[in-house]
Amino acid sequence: MRTSRVLTANVLDYIATRDLVVMRRCNNWLAPRWVRLWMIWATRGGDGWLWYAVGLAVLLFGGDGRFQAVGAATGAGAVGVGLFMILKKLANRPRPCAIAPHVWATLLPPDRFSFPSGHTMTAFAVITPLLMWSPEMALGLVFCALSIAVSRVLLGMHFLSDVVAGGALGVVLGYLSSTTIHSLV
Repeated sequence: MRTSRVLTANVLDYIATRDLVVMRRCNNWLAPRWVRLWMIWATRGGDGWLWYAVGLAVLLFGGDGRFQAVGAATGAGAVGVGLFMILKKLANRPRPCAIAPHVWATLLPPDRFSFPSGHTMTAFAVITPLLMWSPEMALGLVFCALSIAVSRVLLGMHFLSDVVAGGALGVVLGYLSSTTIHSLV
């Protein structure tokens, strides 16, 4: 038991050390204007309006199974919001912007906790059922979700491990929501 605790502590220390290295590089990088605009737009899209627009477009123009796909995406997104709110309070990890100043980003974080990334979790929770329903949407949906995830790191809102964990949890929630809806219909 003691060996597993030591191993866990060593792994977490390794991740935290690497997170700080990435944070310092991102915080000190004076990105070109187009990258800054892209990251701000991506993060704002991750505030929710992008997913509402995607859901509406699927409902209006999608084919068979569109209601189940949007229902699964909505359910996964809602569960994701509840889950990340709980996990953030439990992890109590400060945001990178609270640790060191950022060269160009001046956005205010929605809360003070970093782990996991709620924007990223929601993005991947929403796109997973939509991709299971309509794989031909992959390029656009994955581009949007990855843009949101990268924006959270480049804007100093999250550490890299926050977005990796958020993305992984989002995919699991989206998959579970989609398979649950599919089994009920």
